[in-house]
Amino acid sequence: MSASPSGLLGHMEDLQDLAIIERPIRRSLKTAEEIDKLTVDEDLNDIERAVYLLSSGQDVQRASVVVNLPNLVRQNPAETFRRVVPKVREVLHVAGVELQLAAASSFLTILQDDIVLIQTHTHSILQIVLLNLDHRDTVVSNAWLETLLAAVDVLPKETIRQEILGPLVSKAQLSQSLQARLASCRILGKAATKFESAVVKKELLPLVRSLCQDVEYEVRSCMCRQLENIARGIGMEHTKAVVLPELVELAQDEGSTVRLAAFDTVVNLLEMFDSDDRTHVVFPLVKTFCEKCFKADEAVLASLSFQYGRLCHGLSGSFSEEQHLWFLEFYKKLSVLGLQLENGHCESQAYPLELERKYETVRRNCAYNFPAMVLFADPKCFLAELYPTLSSLCHDPEISVRRTVADGFHEVVKLLGPNVHYVHKELVELLQDESLEVLDALLNSLQETLELATSRGEGAGSESKVSVPDLIPALAAAEQKAAASLRWRIYEKLLRSYACLPRIIAGDQIYFRFLQRMFTIVTTTNVLPVQREAARTLCVFLRYNRKQEQRQEIIGKVVEQLAQGKSYWNRLRYLDLCEIAMELFSKSYFCKYFLVPALELVNDPVANVRYKLCRMLPRLKACIRLPGDKHLLQQLEFCVRKLLCREKDKDVVATVRKIVLDLDKMDITEPYHKRHERDLLDQKKETEEILLLEMEQLERQQTDGKLTIDKHTEKKRRDSKTGLSVTKSMSGSTSGATLSTSAGKEMKKAKLARSRSLSSHPSTSKMVNSEKTVKVKESGSCPAMGKNTLLPINDDTLRSHHFSTASTSMSPITSSSSMPVLIRSNTTNSTEHRTNGPKDTQSRKLNVQRKSNSFGMQSGRD
Repeated sequence: MSASPSGLLGHMEDLQDLAIIERPIRRSLKTAEEIDKLTVDEDLNDIERAVYLLSSGQDVQRASVVVNLPNLVRQNPAETFRRVVPKVREVLHVAGVELQLAAASSFLTILQDDIVLIQTHTHSILQIVLLNLDHRDTVVSNAWLETLLAAVDVLPKETIRQEILGPLVSKAQLSQSLQARLASCRILGKAATKFESAVVKKELLPLVRSLCQDVEYEVRSCMCRQLENIARGIGMEHTKAVVLPELVELAQDEGSTVRLAAFDTVVNLLEMFDSDDRTHVVFPLVKTFCEKCFKADEAVLASLSFQYGRLCHGLSGSFSEEQHLWFLEFYKKLSVLGLQLENGHCESQAYPLELERKYETVRRNCAYNFPAMVLFADPKCFLAELYPTLSSLCHDPEISVRRTVADGFHEVVKLLGPNVHYVHKELVELLQDESLEVLDALLNSLQETLELATSRGEGAGSESKVSVPDLIPALAAAEQKAAASLRWRIYEKLLRSYACLPRIIAGDQIYFRFLQRMFTIVTTTNVLPVQREAARTLCVFLRYNRKQEQRQEIIGKVVEQLAQGKSYWNRLRYLDLCEIAMELFSKSYFCKYFLVPALELVNDPVANVRYKLCRMLPRLKACIRLPGDKHLLQQLEFCVRKLLCREKDKDVVATVRKIVLDLDKMDITEPYHKRHERDLLDQKKETEEILLLEMEQLERQQTDGKLTIDKHTEKKRRDSKTGLSVTKSMSGSTSGATLSTSAGKEMKKAKLARSRSLSSHPSTSKMVNSEKTVKVKESGSCPAMGKNTLLPINDDTLRSHHFSTASTSMSPITSSSSMPVLIRSNTTNSTEHRTNGPKDTQSRKLNVQRKSNSFGMQSGRD
């Protein structure tokens, strides 16, 4: 194609525009003169270079020297303090904010380091720190203050008294700036923890009283918050006489921040007040503070509600019944602040946005303190006192309140103990909450919550589980809601929590409501962490399923749709599932059901699948136990040879060559104690699997026994009905015959009397023999299994049988060792039936012989 002239002109204009754009970039580069200024002579040592840069360098170079100052002190402390530190002090007079912050951090590092000769230069460092405390920039002054406060922890007492407390007296005067007095308050609080109580009382308390009476409310508030450290410094004895009166006065201050600081300090010092002070001083003080805040000071209610649980817990031992009830009622008021109750539900009222946010914070803090209030009110009184409050918080219109309730719900369940059924409804409602944030908070301790919610309290066994109404639909709905969202981390956490369901829900319910769903998630979800967690939960469900048919069905679907699936993604997930199965199942179980399909993936057409299989070969080999699994070892070695000979993908080939060396070293490099621990753990898993098989067999026997009893009862009922009908028919026919003719009646009576007189002895012997026959037949039934198959088995006998089986099977056992136990019981029954057979035959023969003899005697007499 030939370019037109207009097109060429257009391209030229574009190039000119690009040239104009590049010009400012070229102009912004450093000139030769500027580069010369930044250049430093290479022959200078570190100290000389630092002095040169601090004297004539630019701000960036000075900042680099200040940042590197701790290293210079470590290398050459004497020269650094003699030549570099004075230069830094000069530079700080005119330095900017960044350089000031860097200097504060560097000097803090120097003071905290254990450097030689540092004690001789502490004075010069502290002079720099104290000098910059009065910097006009608040950020800079706060940075230097934090440096000084951190230095108090590492400096000796005498240095603190001379270098810090000496200048502090002048900085705490009213003539000093507000910033200086605020810094003095914090320094006093920090220094009080370093000295004895006598020193604190003599040297620091006068300054403390002066600052508590300062004209600025910021200073009074700051000093009030430091009274906690002052009280701990002077001890309990002086706290009552010195600190408590100051707190009472500050709690009545006109400034709300001062009153709030006094309230927080009182709560923090509750353990330092005796019972008399709590009853007569602290309680009236706190009560007045709460009432005043509730009526006219919403700004302080947030902090009050946050500390409320701690306050009630600290004062509970000194409360009377009336005081206890007052604090409980006040908490109930706080928990519904800003709400109105309509039709049994709490709805928010119309308030200004700022006030509404404050009320939301108060209710959220009440939700945070709810477990503490349950303990305060006594869990036995929960239903009457606090259940309506919990219901209100669970239905709060704000998500943050419901999320806070869900976050501490496991603590409430733990405190209620055997009365946990009171909150079953709220648990279900939180699971079905419309917000995923609430569900996320509940999932943090969902396993513990569900286990406690379905138990009958401490000391109750696993057989004493209680059912939570609508729990299974709520769990299913929570899973569906999490699956429909894009927040896969919540979904992953939910699936992880479902691993506790075998300890809570019956196996059939898990199989029909959750196990199939887990399999669907593994095969359809595109998020890898969710798939792996679903696979783990699926393996847990499979591990504790007691029905062989259900286990076989799930394993068959796993092999068919994952190991032999059409998508390579599903085949990779099968290998992930194998890794999980190796952790949960015993080696024999894994080799029996999972190993062979995994080894068949050596022929997979996708290199990623073969690569993952190669990485797993050492773990697969560790599951093979010789000599019983020799054929599996041969199959694994065949897979390795096949990969070595036929593999074409370079990554797979490199991995196979590395794995071959690891396979050869497995039995040599592994320590004996690790192998022994692994074998013991595998033996424990295998024992549990055998117990599950026996439990399944016993449950079947129990079910069959119940069916046998039902059939036997039904048969008896039918026989009794049949006997009654036969008796009635016989009586009817007899009456008809007697009414026919009187002559026949007389003849029958004569024959009947003669026959009875002739056959009285044989008939008696026949009755006795028939009774003996019945007794022999009853004794011929199996005594061992007859009761087990015909009588219902309760959970306690079932559990004791399992524990006895486990105690007698401490030697190494295989997966087939459970079968002889079950077969042995069946053979015993059949043997007993065979031994009782000749007795039955002999009794029948005896009865027949006696009958024939009796008939012979009767015919001879006739």
